[in-house]
Amino acid sequence: MNHFSEKVSFIWSVADLLRGPYKPAQYGRVILPLTVLRRLDCVLEPTKEKVLAKAASLKGTKVENIEPILNRVAGQSFHNISRLDFQKLKGEPDKIAANLTRYIKSFSSKAREIIDYFGFEAEIARLDDADRPRYRRCRRYMGAQQRGATDTRGPGERHRRPVRLR
Repeated sequence: MNHFSEKVSFIWSVADLLRGPYKPAQYGRVILPLTVLRRLDCVLEPTKEKVLAKAASLKGTKVENIEPILNRVAGQSFHNISRLDFQKLKGEPDKIAANLTRYIKSFSSKAREIIDYFGFEAEIARLDDADRPRYRRCRRYMGAQQRGATDTRGPGERHRRPVRLR
């Protein structure tokens, strides 16, 4: 199977769900930030519990800047301290707007800076107001498997490379 054509088909199926509140030229307002968020979620998945545990242990301490510590635990230049991930977000379709916004705000400052660039919180509100059932169906995208979040090449040529945010 051609993985690229599968991904293209999947993205267009999600785009079909956006018809109504968005014109085709506006689909990127939702698809691009969701793609970035899903990628970050996949990259952080292996260390999520360790980051949460370390964040809890640092709560109430005199450490002023916990971001570098949590980034080190995550093995990346970013982290997320939300208990939520994309799988959990899908589990509560009636609360998806509030939960997704909370999830985004739980990223470290460097990651949030990139996510904020998309203005995605305004789009979340727009989707939530425009068509709740259609918005709930967008959760399909949230469950998309991003084959090997650390893949840089095809199967058999895997090389672990951390995602770097500047």
